[in-house]
Amino acid sequence: MDVTVADLVATRAMETPEATAIVARDDRITYHELNTRANRLAHDLRTLGVGRDVLVGLCFEPCVAMVVGALGILKAGGAYVPLTPSYPSERIAFMLHDTRTPVVVTDPQRAASLPKGDWRFVSVDPGTASLAPGCQRPPQGEAAADDLAYVIYTSGSTGRPKGVQITHDSLTNLADWHRRAFNVTSSDRATQLANPSFDAAVWELWPYLTTAASVYIADQETRLDPVLLRNWLLAHDITISFVATPMAEILMTLEWPERTSLRALLTGADTLHRYPAPTLPFAVVNNYGPTETTVVATSGVVPPEDGVGILPSIGKPISDVRLYILDENRIPVNNGEAGELYIGGRGVARGYLNRPDLTTERFIADPFSRIPGARMYRTGDLVRLRADGNLEFMGRSDQQVKIRGFRIELGEVETVLSEHPAVRQAAVIAREDPQGEKTLVAYVVPGPGRVPAAEVLRDWLRMRLPEYMVPPAMVQMNALPLTINGKVDREALPRPDQTEAAPDAAEVPRTLIEEKLARIVDSLLNLEQVSRDDNFFLLGGHSLLGAQLIARVSETFHVELPLRTLFDKPTISGLSAEIEGVIIARLDLISEEEAERLLA
Repeated sequence: MDVTVADLVATRAMETPEATAIVARDDRITYHELNTRANRLAHDLRTLGVGRDVLVGLCFEPCVAMVVGALGILKAGGAYVPLTPSYPSERIAFMLHDTRTPVVVTDPQRAASLPKGDWRFVSVDPGTASLAPGCQRPPQGEAAADDLAYVIYTSGSTGRPKGVQITHDSLTNLADWHRRAFNVTSSDRATQLANPSFDAAVWELWPYLTTAASVYIADQETRLDPVLLRNWLLAHDITISFVATPMAEILMTLEWPERTSLRALLTGADTLHRYPAPTLPFAVVNNYGPTETTVVATSGVVPPEDGVGILPSIGKPISDVRLYILDENRIPVNNGEAGELYIGGRGVARGYLNRPDLTTERFIADPFSRIPGARMYRTGDLVRLRADGNLEFMGRSDQQVKIRGFRIELGEVETVLSEHPAVRQAAVIAREDPQGEKTLVAYVVPGPGRVPAAEVLRDWLRMRLPEYMVPPAMVQMNALPLTINGKVDREALPRPDQTEAAPDAAEVPRTLIEEKLARIVDSLLNLEQVSRDDNFFLLGGHSLLGAQLIARVSETFHVELPLRTLFDKPTISGLSAEIEGVIIARLDLISEEEAERLLA
């Protein structure tokens, strides 16, 4: 019989029923409770037609219920499809229709706002009266190794996301390798910090739950603030944690106590630019892997030393994963030469859901394997093999980019932007800001007689794309530059004006609110002084730093603003006006002296 992660979790529940499985703020669940609740859910899902290779939506922010839901779906024999609640309704509806799911597991509050269709909504804790006899035990008929475990959607170049199908065998291989590579035991305390729709969330759960370790889930504010996150890791005696590359680079610069429970900080999803200091009290491990090869394909400890201008490597292949560096004719290159990376072995996905053409293009026969029917995935990533046997990442060979850990097909953003009735033509590229961070820039050619405002175009994109795919910079042009072949000359696209239209960009802050806000931005971006009309994102800000800015606004002005406000009003003057508006609206709740001081 094939052993799945659900089987292994059940075994751990029998061995250590009272051990802590999941902790999220004040919510704590033991392995016995986790297993029992998941069994109850699995029985209800079975009555609704869930079984092997049936896809089930899973819509939660990171929480205990999310984990119970994922495990219950696996126990029912189905495969879970993570749906981030904050995603646009149109995008969620596409995923639900594309998966042909009969069921969405969520809570009643979210169910009321999710798209309606031929699917039913089921709560994680259904009423016991509706359950079949024996609901404390898992349903009969376990999934096989080749059945689907989960499907995660990634950005698609054609304008619609594509679902990556991962089997139980691939997931089990990831969990087995992870437990061995990092010596995971039942005494470990790990973290779940990633967005559920980011495949790193898969990696954060199953290697630990199949070992009877404890998984701690941080709230959103903690996940986005490096200082809060460091303090949270220390307070909960976390021993191993994954954070995306931008956060890891910030955590590596913070002060840490000489003795800490944290022994390994795992990172990945973007290019790592920093080496850890020799005094850092834990190891930093860099990891690489497309969603199509089950989260991680390579891994390596980053040495605590400067690489003399060389970026940290992405390590060596994990267990049962094969790497090939090939030229344009798919012939292996010589050691040390650059080539495109192809990945084979147990981590390779089944393919893309309902996309046989794209599956055939990206998942091809593995001519180097002796296993009949073996395939390898064409990554589009350029790498070279270093003399020490580690891989060096050298960039992309197509239009796909990674920004703050999210994989983005520029073509998808361009397609959605071009569908706006006021846009005749659009191009989107990723540029590096002064701090070396990538940010999206959109170039728009309006239709005849149309001049769409940047805020209008961003709102259009937000209705259809996740926030991380919305370019903070919009540049209007009369025409896009073309090459002699008639294609868009992306190299010739101009750098955006840092003010995005302010004629008096060098103007200093005028009010006390603007002055205080400018000092906050200066400290976050390591700048000497910003003008009142400088664009936060064009100065080097991104969503992670934006969350910190909003948190400091709350602390300084006692004003609660959603992060989206910063995307809509990314300048000092614009954000200050929003803060001032909130203060004015509640003048009756604060003292006259405080109001005069804030509005001076």
